[in-house]
Parts: sequence; structure tokens; C-alpha cells
Amino acid sequence: MTLMSERREGVMTLTLNRPDKLNAINNTLAQDLLDALGAVAGDSSVRVVRRCAARALCAGRDVGRPRIATPWSWCKRWHRPSCVCHSPWSPRCTDGRWGRGSNGCWTPTWWWRDAAHFRLPEASLGVFVTGGLSATLQAMAGLARARALLLLGEVFDAEQALDWGLLYRVVDDADREAASWRVATTLAALDPEVARTFKQVLNQIGLPAFDRAIEAENGAQRQLGDRRKPD
Repeated sequence: MTLMSERREGVMTLTLNRPDKLNAINNTLAQDLLDALGAVAGDSSVRVVRRCAARALCAGRDVGRPRIATPWSWCKRWHRPSCVCHSPWSPRCTDGRWGRGSNGCWTPTWWWRDAAHFRLPEASLGVFVTGGLSATLQAMAGLARARALLLLGEVFDAEQALDWGLLYRVVDDADREAASWRVATTLAALDPEVARTFKQVLNQIGLPAFDRAIEAENGAQRQLGDRRKPD
């Protein structure tokens, strides 16, 4: 099972379950996530979606063998709904690794101080980013930092991510679960229409190029292809 779900107090917790692959998204997990989002969209009792994982929140798309079939297709199907989903998102991971697969989606994002580290390695792997990251990263961190983060692929820590606007708050390791649940239940207590409207308007103003970014990224993936050497 690549994705586990649990519903409690208006919070739907989705736990990515490919820890041996740092929760990289393959075809099965992509479809499971898409199905889960579809279920959330049709369920008014779900006020918040909380995404969790062990070892890493998500390393991005699985660039191992076998290759993902038409990655640009499922990335558009998965990442756009996650960004415009009517329920706020509250990500939390249980270890300190982050790759492309953690798009903040304009919700409070919490990490803990001691372990978290981050990297966007696509350029060094010869593949292009997906999921509208070329828009969301610029919106959060600015163009200069987005260029550096994407092209250099350097590792950076939670404090740096906080300083650059990629995170809302950093918490200590011992407080991560309580802090995550506190954020989720606070969001769940909001009037659903109010929360939905705030998220929609903030995305409209802050991410005007999101759809265009996904289309451009899809074109770039087709142009570049997967240039990694065969295993």
C-alpha cells in the first residue's frame, strides 16, 4: 500500500508509504494520491488534508527504473488539484529530508529544527521540475533564489528555508506531532467557506502563472527527456 489514510476531527491524514524510496512518486502512488484528492473534493466533512510520511516527506517523482509513464500528465493531474483543493493542506513529515515533492500549496508548513534538510536536484539529474514549481518557488523565495536552488541543487537546512520564506515555522523534533496536529485542528475549526475563499483568492493573486508554469514544465520535460545514463 503506497498511501494510507486516516480521518479524525475533520482532518484527513494522508501518509505516503514508500520509505525505502524516500516516498518518491511512481505511477501507483500518483494514482492513489489523485484518488484521495478526488474523494476529499467530494467530502464536505474533510476540512483539512494533512500529508505525512516516514524518512522523507517526498523526494519528487521516481526517476528510477522502471520509468514513470508520461510523468508530465500525472504531475498536472496531481499537483494542480493539490494546490487548488478546497481543503487547506498542513504538511508534516517524520524525518528530515525534502525533495521536489513538497509543494507548500500556500498553507502553514511546519518542520523541526534539528533534522530537516532540503534539496532540489533535478538539474543535476538531467530532468526538469514538475507540478508548477517554477511558479510556486519564485512566489515564495523570489526569482534569484529560485534560480540558485534549482540550478545548483545545494542542500540547505530548515533555518535557511524559513529565512527564505519556504516555511512558516520551524519546531523542535519533540514538538513536531503536537505542532502539526495543532495547526490542522485550527484550520479545521475555520468556517469551510471562509477557508476555501481565502485559499482561492491567495492562489489567484499569488500564483497567477501556476497553470502556465505546469504547461511550460511539461513542454520542457518533453524537450529534455530523461538524459540520465542507463542503470
